[in-house]
Amino acid sequence: MKAIVYPCTPFGTCVIPPSKSLSHRAIIAAALASGTSIIENISYSKDILATIEAIRTIGAKITESGTTLTIQGIGTLQDLPQKMIDCNESGSTLRFLIPLFALSEQSMIFTGKGRLLERPQSVYQELFAKQGLTFLQNKEQIVVRGPLQAGDYVLEGNISSQFISGLLFALPLLPAASSITVKEPFESASYVELTIDVLKRFGIEIMRESHNRFMIKGNQQYQAAHDRVESDYSQAAFFAVLGALHKGITLSNLSVTSKQGDQAILAILEKSGIIIDQTKENVVIHGGEVQGSEIDLADCPDLGPILMVLGAFAKGMTHIYHAKRLRYKESDRIAAMETELKKLGVEISSSEDEIWIKGSPAYQGGVALEAHNDHRIVMSLAVATTLCKKPCVIIGAQAISKSYPHFFADLERIRGKVVLQDEN
Repeated sequence: MKAIVYPCTPFGTCVIPPSKSLSHRAIIAAALASGTSIIENISYSKDILATIEAIRTIGAKITESGTTLTIQGIGTLQDLPQKMIDCNESGSTLRFLIPLFALSEQSMIFTGKGRLLERPQSVYQELFAKQGLTFLQNKEQIVVRGPLQAGDYVLEGNISSQFISGLLFALPLLPAASSITVKEPFESASYVELTIDVLKRFGIEIMRESHNRFMIKGNQQYQAAHDRVESDYSQAAFFAVLGALHKGITLSNLSVTSKQGDQAILAILEKSGIIIDQTKENVVIHGGEVQGSEIDLADCPDLGPILMVLGAFAKGMTHIYHAKRLRYKESDRIAAMETELKKLGVEISSSEDEIWIKGSPAYQGGVALEAHNDHRIVMSLAVATTLCKKPCVIIGAQAISKSYPHFFADLERIRGKVVLQDEN
C-alpha cells in the first residue's frame, strides 16, 4: 500500500490509542495467572495480535469483545508441550516469552518475519550458555530449552530493556530467589518500571534494592486481575510533534502520571520552545517556533524517528545522542530516516550513535519516500509531509499495522488528507 499525504493545517483533538508496551505486559501476566482476568482498552495491532496468539498456543483461553480481552490463564509453565511460536515482527513478544518458555524442559521454537530473527539476542544466548541450556538462532527460528535456573543475573545497561523485563516475568516462578543487577548506564529504565508496575497488579513482587538492582523472591504466583491499559505516549508523540510544528493540537486520554518513558516527548517539546498545557485527561500542544536542541534518547529510543522530523523543521541545529539502538529496530532507523529526509532536502548526518540536523522552515516535497518496512518511519514521514509544499508518496505504508493501524484515519480526523492506494 502507498499513502499520498498532502500538506494540511491540522486542527482539533486526537484520541490516543492504548499503550502497546503495557498491552503486551498485561496480556502475558494475565495468561500466567490462575483464574480469569479482564484487560480493557486493547488495540489489535499486529504486535499485540502476535502476543495474543502466542499465549493461545500454550493453552490460555482468550475471548475478544470489542476492545476488552477476557483471559483464562494457565497458571504454570512447567510442563509445556513442544510448540512453535510465531512472533511475527514483535520484538516484545519474542524477548518477553523466551525466558518464560525456558522454564519448561521441552524445546520451544520461535519464528518471526522481517528483521525480527536478525535482531540481537546475545544477552539470552550468553545467559543460556552459562547455565548449559539450549539457545540456537538462525534466520528461520530460535530454539530454546530449559529449565532456566534461579540465580544472580548481571546484565549490561545499554541493552534493550526487553531482556530485563523477560527475566522479571520468569524468575518469580522459580523455586528459589534471584537477583538482577544492571550495569550503569542503565538505559530504558522506564520500561523496566512499566514491567514492575504490571507485575505488581498481577500479584508479583519485585523488590528494588537500588536504581539498578532487583531482588526477586521465588515461588510466587500470578493472580488474576482487572486491568485497563493507559494510552500510548510513543504514539502520541507523532501528533504532539505535528501540533508543535503547525498551529497546535489537543491530545486526549493521556495519563499525566504515566511512567512511560516516551512521556519525555512533552519535556523535549518544552525545551524546544513549545508551550504545553495539561489537564487531568488532555494535553494541549501549542504551535510555535521550534528551536534546535540537544536530545538524549537513552530512555526513549522509540521517539527517535519523529524527533528527527522535529529537528528538520527546527530553527538551528538539533543534536540527538545515545541513538545507537535505533539501528537494531524493524529497520536501521537512523539510516532510514537519514535517507528519506535527504530526499526532502534536509541537512542531516549521523555517526553510529549520534544524529545532527540543520533545520529549515519549509521543504518542497513532491517526492516518493520509502517506508523501510517500519511503522515508525511511515508515521514520521507522514508528519513531515504535512509541512511540505507538495504532497509526497510513502511506499510501503501498510507497515503502520504493526503498531497503529488507524493512524491515517486519526490524521484525517484532524483535517489531514491522505489517499491510500494499492502499489500494483
